[in-house]
Amino acid sequence: MTDTRTHEATVADPAPARFDTLPLDAKLLRAVADSGYATMTPIQAKAIPIVLDGRDVMGAAQTGTGKTAAFSIPLLQRMLKHENASASPARHPVRALVLAPTRELADQVANNVKAYAKHTQLRVACVFGGIDMKPQTLQLKGGVEVLIATPGRLLDHIEAKNCVLNQVEYVVLDEADRMLDIGFLPDLQRILSYLPKARQTLLFSATFSGEIKKLAQSYLQEPVLVEVARPNATASTVEQRFFSVTDDDKRQAVRQILRQRDIKQAIVFVNSKLGAARLARSFERDGLRTAALHGDKSQDERLKSLDAFKRGEVDLLVATDVAARGLDIADLPAVFNFDVPFNAEDYVHRIGRTGRAGASGIAVTLVTKSDARLVADIEKLTKRTLEIEPIEIEDGRPARPRRSDSDGEPRRAPRESRAEIDSAGGAVAEPVRRSSYRPAPASRDPFFDKPYEPTAGVEAPSWEKVAPAASLSAKALSPYIKPKKKVAALFGAKRDAEPETIDQQTAGS
Repeated sequence: MTDTRTHEATVADPAPARFDTLPLDAKLLRAVADSGYATMTPIQAKAIPIVLDGRDVMGAAQTGTGKTAAFSIPLLQRMLKHENASASPARHPVRALVLAPTRELADQVANNVKAYAKHTQLRVACVFGGIDMKPQTLQLKGGVEVLIATPGRLLDHIEAKNCVLNQVEYVVLDEADRMLDIGFLPDLQRILSYLPKARQTLLFSATFSGEIKKLAQSYLQEPVLVEVARPNATASTVEQRFFSVTDDDKRQAVRQILRQRDIKQAIVFVNSKLGAARLARSFERDGLRTAALHGDKSQDERLKSLDAFKRGEVDLLVATDVAARGLDIADLPAVFNFDVPFNAEDYVHRIGRTGRAGASGIAVTLVTKSDARLVADIEKLTKRTLEIEPIEIEDGRPARPRRSDSDGEPRRAPRESRAEIDSAGGAVAEPVRRSSYRPAPASRDPFFDKPYEPTAGVEAPSWEKVAPAASLSAKALSPYIKPKKKVAALFGAKRDAEPETIDQQTAGS
């Protein structure tokens, strides 16, 4: 029995294969060596030979296991037959299209592909939203073989006729489940309708849902399913801890764990953009170097925050789920779920930012009473029972000093209950809770206290004037009705007010 078990373990865990055992061009092997890769990860060892054979692939692997190299290196090998040094854009049409859900992931994939293709004549470009289209347009019209894009910005360039996709031979849907979660399915369908039907399609993701399998059935032709771990599984190198806290104690809990474990850097995930901005400002006031990463920031601000975090200039990166997919941050020791994610699959991607490439890490999730259903969804997805531990919050806030009167005696709080002694019998009365409210004192200015008296010699306002009795008609009209003005008629007409004067003037003339 012992020999059988040993033989089974040897078969299940073969020695890691080396890249130089693959039928790759010397240019690609040189670039792989420059990137520091010697042996392949399990997903790379299984997927690369299948992609080199021209088959469609559905790749499922834990995040941080090298999925980008698993699809980009064999595609570059297959495209080397189109390599040329011509300056004509027509000689450099788009041959491979990689779609990513977020701008940060698209930029990261583009950097990796450029590193793998740096010794070849293949051109690589990346387009995503949030920045000016003009530089991207110039690059596209100059000709590129490999195009990495987010769906929205790619559709903008297609409608502007900046790029033509009728010669695409290879399509990669990276983190396709995330693209479906954020509503990119109509955009994906439109983009895929522009592509030739005779193509090789690859789909890679850390999680596979029912919608992803339906998408694969629609656009992949007899795909080969490549799995190196149970779908939706979390990495074994990540220590997962769940702590029961209140909303008011979350920030103090993060600071306490950072101090106790001597954690120098961490990503703190929240569920909303507004919450990320507020939490980042709060940690900044606590003395931690903090940056925020969410959808309301411009693309330039997001890239600067991410670069500063990778360089170690920032201690905490407070982010929404835009940073949960595919971002590769070397040696990240910890991830905090300040808010339990609404989607259980996002939990797998969040904690996958740490413990990458075999390194160890810790993922801390802060759970409140209202998060019971979300934690149950995570247990159902990961198929493991989660233990929620209590945490004792150390209150490091200084005590408030009590106010004192001018004579140095401490002032009794206004709401403090006191026992008063009855003046007659000396009995102790019930405690009386006094209110701290005091009404404003009444005015003591005699000028404002005396009643109103009209000032002598000042004419009354027009609205208080009453017409004299002599001007009223015999019908006793209301004093508020003004009498008609008598105006002389034109062309020598007589006026009723002066009949005698007019007759005398007529006789004299």
